[in-house]
Amino acid sequence: MNSPRTRVSLIYILFLAALAFFLVFSLQQQTGAQETLTLNQVAADIKAGQVSRLVTDDETLRLVYKDGTERTALREPGQTTVQQLLDLGVTAEELNAQSIELEVRPPSAWLGILTVLTYLGPLIFVGLIFWFVMRQAQGSNNAAMSFGKSRARMFSGENPTVTFSDVAGVEEAKVDLQEIVEFLKEPEKFIALGARIPKGVLLVGQPGTGKTLMAKAVSGEAGVPFFSISGSEFVEMFVGVGASRVRDLFDQAKRHSPCIIFIDEIDAVGRQRGAGLGGSHDEREQTLNQMLVEMDGFDTDTNVIMIAATNRPDILDPALLRPGRFDRRVTMDPPDVKGREEILKVHARGKPLAKEVKLATLARATPGFVGADLENLINEAAILSARRNKKTIGQDELEESVERVMLGGPERRSKLISQEEKLIKAYHEAGHAVLSHVLPNADPVHKITIVSRGQAGGYMLALPEDDREMASRNRFTDAMTVTLGGRAAEEIIFDDITSGASSDIQRVTQIARQMVMRLGMSEKLGTRVYGQKEELVFLGREISEQKDYSEAIAEEIDREVLKLVTAAYAQAKKLLTKYRKELKKVAEKLMEVETLTREEFEKLMPPAPAKRIGGTPALATATNGRTSK
Repeated sequence: MNSPRTRVSLIYILFLAALAFFLVFSLQQQTGAQETLTLNQVAADIKAGQVSRLVTDDETLRLVYKDGTERTALREPGQTTVQQLLDLGVTAEELNAQSIELEVRPPSAWLGILTVLTYLGPLIFVGLIFWFVMRQAQGSNNAAMSFGKSRARMFSGENPTVTFSDVAGVEEAKVDLQEIVEFLKEPEKFIALGARIPKGVLLVGQPGTGKTLMAKAVSGEAGVPFFSISGSEFVEMFVGVGASRVRDLFDQAKRHSPCIIFIDEIDAVGRQRGAGLGGSHDEREQTLNQMLVEMDGFDTDTNVIMIAATNRPDILDPALLRPGRFDRRVTMDPPDVKGREEILKVHARGKPLAKEVKLATLARATPGFVGADLENLINEAAILSARRNKKTIGQDELEESVERVMLGGPERRSKLISQEEKLIKAYHEAGHAVLSHVLPNADPVHKITIVSRGQAGGYMLALPEDDREMASRNRFTDAMTVTLGGRAAEEIIFDDITSGASSDIQRVTQIARQMVMRLGMSEKLGTRVYGQKEELVFLGREISEQKDYSEAIAEEIDREVLKLVTAAYAQAKKLLTKYRKELKKVAEKLMEVETLTREEFEKLMPPAPAKRIGGTPALATATNGRTSK
């Protein structure tokens, strides 16, 4: 009865029952109306000697004929049945026991009840519906009151499942949070010196960098209770529920102090007020106001620390970030090569790795990967090993899982292509690889294949030797040249071009536009940014720009972009013509084995020139597919 679904089902059942009752009653009334005789007909049938039995009560007469049929008639109230029949000309001899069996029955109690229900049934039915509607409304109010209770999940700190040893690749963040742990363990040491520990810590970082894991590690290190809740759980359709949940959450935290409150995705409730972001939601703003008040109301001896996580700190309300609230920001950066190796070691715990596995090599092959990507990588490798009925996870499975994560899908060796198309694909990927090998500012080749994977018909994977945060103009120029190597190889060898370079052309155009508009790398247009800020194409994401320049400048931008792309294509054709012999050797080898590793490829090429300083993220050029990390 307390379940809304049960109440609605019961209403439907009552409605159907009432409908069935009225239908049956109506059918009975219609049937009775069709078979009812008049008293004159009854008298005539008795005179004719056709009736063998007559049953009467207060309202009806039931006639049983000698042939077995039955008919009914309505009698006139106020007189007996015999008197009515005598008045209609029936003689006493015709009504004696030898001629007809006469039975008088008392009125049925059910008949009266049925008559009352006929008139009162609709009123009772409407009353029941009204009662259930009121119960539903009362249940909603009770639900709203119960919604006001905090939905935070509490984890005891007695047996921590996550500590700092389970979080790798963010050593600087651990140092920032270590004093939080010390304060929760030994608050007297800080209070004696008059030090005020931060009330709130904001963890900032892109998705997958381990913000939630780090918050749990702080709780595990300190051995205190941990309250976890999402920012979206504060806001409901009922007015005042969010603010009530905030009050309840802080009350629970104070009762269990010292403890940690962790709010994941705080931007769901902490967006800037009055900025028009996410709509002007009064309930959300009331919830945020209550949170600000509660943080100000923390006593100095409550020993409650708030930790919040977000990947969009730019939209948070300034009142949340002022001193006294979330006054400390800890940035969770993507890990470097050493950090990635440590993260891989953490996720490899308890998994049977083969002896030849080198996690350091795997870390170098995964620039740009965050903790979630590396965990997924290890898991994919374990799944591949299980499918191949292996007892351990080998280096081959780990490297294949890197490509699955980067290019989005397994190899499609069952895809049938003609030999002509296969040859074009081989020269296309060989063109990318040869240029990546001979250009001094390009990354070394890691793998070449003409086997389809994900959206790519084939790909050449080039990985940097180490992580770099800056890229020079020469690096961008060489990257564009390598990207156009597939199209240039097609034109040189076949004197024709195909659609296989569609994603390459898109990528190189984006690089050139970034150089001109965002990075000030155009000699003619100078060191200036054109348009509102947008993400670099190397980060794998683009956002729209807003023009703040004239149409004449727009034409100059187009000309500069075309100039850069044309120069890169001319350079690609020039170098591939010079190394045409090596290009042919690589393509023929790809036709034979379909996949070349770095060692196999370098045996077919002359020694590579010394690489210069400066870098770009990992480059994966794909035939008729999308560009990955």
